[in-house]
Amino acid sequence: MNFNKIDIHNWDRKEIFNHYLNQQTSFSITSEINISTLYRTLNHNGYKFYPALIFIITKVVNSNTVFRTSFNHKGDLGYWDQLVPLYTIFDQKSETFSAITTDIDNGDFKNFHKMYLSDVDEFTGTGLLFPKKPIPENTVSISMIPWTSFTAFNLMIESNKNHLLPIITAGKFVHKDGSILLPISLQVHHAVCDGYHASRFFESVQQLANAPIDWL
Repeated sequence: MNFNKIDIHNWDRKEIFNHYLNQQTSFSITSEINISTLYRTLNHNGYKFYPALIFIITKVVNSNTVFRTSFNHKGDLGYWDQLVPLYTIFDQKSETFSAITTDIDNGDFKNFHKMYLSDVDEFTGTGLLFPKKPIPENTVSISMIPWTSFTAFNLMIESNKNHLLPIITAGKFVHKDGSILLPISLQVHHAVCDGYHASRFFESVQQLANAPIDWL
């Protein structure tokens, strides 16, 4: 996947980037997404919810360069043309999880859903954290904690202070006033992402959840 270098000296975000990178400032926002229409539509068409969520989140992340900006393995700053979801899968027997990737390069949900089922079947229960190799550089981390809901979630990353790519975590559905709500936490680095971008992220996720027939 192509990596586009950023000329930081001529970048309009230079001052903001340097300030928050130096301070190592990240933040997380948790918002409830109404998935009532999405959930019913998926059930009616025989699709699983988790791959649909992964698909939606990845589409939103790939729609804005701020969510794709990072350092590559050479230490260059830039942005990827696209990110690939690196998502967690749970093994009921061992009560442990693994993280795997499934590409959505062609943007077709039906094809992604099929590949997701195949990958989950192949790599669940391996006992490995990363059973599917190689792991590409251009990944967005997505996970789900379906056993509990939450109003806030924050993941500490102490070993890689220059991790700029977003981390998204979803929780357990909440039934409220006839609607099904899903808590989603977005964690980002302030060097590349502001509150405005985080707000647009949730707006875009909600829009896709409201109109699943457009992409199913």
